[in-house]
Amino acid sequence: MALSEVHWDHQIPLPKLAPVRAKLTVALVALLCFINSYDGEFVFDDSEAIVNNKDLKPTTPLNNIWTNDFWGSNLSSNSSHKSYRPLTVLTFRLNYLLAGGLQPIGFHMLNIVLHAIISALMIDMFAILIGGLAYDEKDKIVNLAPKTSLLAALFFAAHPVHTESVAGIVGRADLLCALFFQLSFLTYCKAFNTGSEGDDRFSVRWVVVSLLLCAAAILLFLLTVGDVVRTGLLTRLALMALGGLAMLYARWRIMGTGPPAFTEVDNPASFAENIFLRIVNYNYYYSLNAWLLLCPWWLCFDWSMGCVPLIKAATDWRTAWLLLLWCVLIGLTSQALCSQDSQRRRTLTLGLVLLVVPFLPACNIFFRVGFVVAERVLYLSSAGYCLLLAYSLGHCCCRWNKYKKLVCVAVLLLLCVYVARCALRSHQWRTEQSLFTSALSVCPLNAKVHYNVGKNLADRGNTTAAIRYYREAVRLHPSYVHAMNNLGNILKERNELVEAEQLLSKAVSIQPDFAAAWMNLGIVQNSLQKFEEAELSYWNAIRFRKKYPDCYYNLGRLYADQNRHLDALNAWRNATVLKPDHSLAWNNMVILLDNTGNLGQAELIGREALKLLPSDHTIMFSLANVLGKLQKYKVSQHKHFPFFPPSAVLYHRWGKLELAKKHYELSLKLDPEAPGTRDNYNMLRRKLDQLQRSAP
Repeated sequence: MALSEVHWDHQIPLPKLAPVRAKLTVALVALLCFINSYDGEFVFDDSEAIVNNKDLKPTTPLNNIWTNDFWGSNLSSNSSHKSYRPLTVLTFRLNYLLAGGLQPIGFHMLNIVLHAIISALMIDMFAILIGGLAYDEKDKIVNLAPKTSLLAALFFAAHPVHTESVAGIVGRADLLCALFFQLSFLTYCKAFNTGSEGDDRFSVRWVVVSLLLCAAAILLFLLTVGDVVRTGLLTRLALMALGGLAMLYARWRIMGTGPPAFTEVDNPASFAENIFLRIVNYNYYYSLNAWLLLCPWWLCFDWSMGCVPLIKAATDWRTAWLLLLWCVLIGLTSQALCSQDSQRRRTLTLGLVLLVVPFLPACNIFFRVGFVVAERVLYLSSAGYCLLLAYSLGHCCCRWNKYKKLVCVAVLLLLCVYVARCALRSHQWRTEQSLFTSALSVCPLNAKVHYNVGKNLADRGNTTAAIRYYREAVRLHPSYVHAMNNLGNILKERNELVEAEQLLSKAVSIQPDFAAAWMNLGIVQNSLQKFEEAELSYWNAIRFRKKYPDCYYNLGRLYADQNRHLDALNAWRNATVLKPDHSLAWNNMVILLDNTGNLGQAELIGREALKLLPSDHTIMFSLANVLGKLQKYKVSQHKHFPFFPPSAVLYHRWGKLELAKKHYELSLKLDPEAPGTRDNYNMLRRKLDQLQRSAP
């Protein structure tokens, strides 16, 4: 099938570069846009997907990544989001192994490099979509639209909406999806090679390889678009249909049949009872996504919880935006179908397909999604937008040739704005503090934004400011139980116990299975000496979270306060069974047994604890007191306590006061904040002073 050079391509105000040079240029622009995020921290969802994900650690069996979701939870769990991305988790694990731990630089650099590679490959993909598939005499693909494909790839490389996918490490899932799609598309094209005599050659092998590379069944549709004029169509469609069905079935078997559980705050429109208003709000969400592609200035890490108020009436002025969106889409579609220019029909059709099809899984049509707007889902769809934008500029240059210089200036200005916006936005993604605070001006009605700002402030020790943001989060969303829980914790630490109890009680009344809030409520009630209520709260926490060692520890403290010594020991023992390195529970058992005169049992518990925590100074200190009372000075000193604080205690009890003083001083040099050491040292000095004054 003879293909000619795209007629508007020579009008594009860009130089015609050699293929390798064009790819290097696009890759360098991509690197320039996002390189300042290379030394960023783990932020937002990175904490759950990477920092707290046990599947990244070498001690976790590699097979777990095939049965767990993206966040490390088992796919069969009701709490799983069913986000099955084992290859992404595998790359995270590789980063972990290469860096010897959680070093964010390696994670960020790989994301940036992936984006640069994807941007460079976009030139080949755009060239085929615009100009068709053609080969030279050396069987190499000929780019019939070198300038248009280069311009579209530059727009893609520098589009600011990609910041979340590139600067946020969890965005690697979107990067890998795009990369596998490109490889699948380009490999599929390798199945066809029109020779010099015009004979069509079709390779089943390359189609099979393409199917193996295909990351999602929805992208298979894009591979068949434009293929209808080829020979062997039924054979290829059959192969692709079988491959697609096989992948869908495999994914269904792995994920299970149960859909993920989302709440109204995640996607309020999907919970609207009126089907008309639900459709209207869905379409308004589409218009917001379109606006982010057109004007990527208002970017936010989260668009839920009141950020986008629901449209509740047809008279709402915002309905104009969704009407405008559909007018534009219908206009483009009519041009794609009815234009007399075959090259225009091809470019518009495939540009619209590339824009719309990757977005379909996020459109709430087939299933409910867990977000209102998510910039990361626009990563691949933006390629379609960039293709349409480059075509539009080429069309303008053809139609208004005398304004070609003006178009050239506009293109250069737009690229500069894109690069500057990417640099600013990727800088905001470097730390949670800058990321969260940047959202306050974009989504001031978003309770989650205020919650995250407050949490970040609390983590940095600024509890006074954190309280203000937590209160605002609760005001904006009165049933925000996590904000209530965190606010209650801060008030508890500030000894404002009555308000803390009210907040935590409200949280558990709204969400009865909120185990952490039940435990915190029990702590507050214990401080208020409401012992029966506290015990009930602790047991509720354990009922909703079976393996909760911290709750058993706090329950043991409650029993100890009530002199229910046996119950306290049992609770602390449960804590150590569930979490063998629970230092506080071990230490409390030793101290309680010591105080009740059970020195032999205290010694056994202390020795058992030191086998698990051989460097725990607190446990050694408590055990030293027990051994001192048992007068086991020499044995305990040499076998268990190579550190100075316990040795000092032993010398102190043994009556070797000068040696005790020496060990206390050495201990304080090593650790001036060692618990109890300063008090014991001062006590010893007072005793030595008394002895000196009483000496003749």
